[in-house]
Amino acid sequence: MNCIAALLAATGRLAAAALGVDGGPAAAAIDYTLRHWKALTCHLEDCAVPIDNNHLERQIKPWAMGRKAWMFVGSELAGQRAAMVMSLVQSARINGHDPFAYLSDVLRRLPTQLNRRIEELLPYRWVPATA
Repeated sequence: MNCIAALLAATGRLAAAALGVDGGPAAAAIDYTLRHWKALTCHLEDCAVPIDNNHLERQIKPWAMGRKAWMFVGSELAGQRAAMVMSLVQSARINGHDPFAYLSDVLRRLPTQLNRRIEELLPYRWVPATA
């Protein structure tokens, strides 16, 4: 166990001991921390686990910011279609594509794409058409 893991283990023991002290807001915060202790310290056991989720928070921020505006898309079907488009845009970004270039190319190729080859147009398989 490295020194950081040992320090965190000691912190957890101290937090557990302090939990029964007053029962106020501080105790509630300590209780929350102890209930999520394994998740809060899993990055110590596996260095591939990020210490925070800031990357994901930045990815979903545009969608969260527009949530109120999208409440009025017109109908449930329109909302489902908007969600599909947003999903394609985000998937294109995650796969390293420019969303505008991706959607432009896919919409241009879609009418002539064979049904059995439609998966080639998904963001994780897409290859830009050569002009």
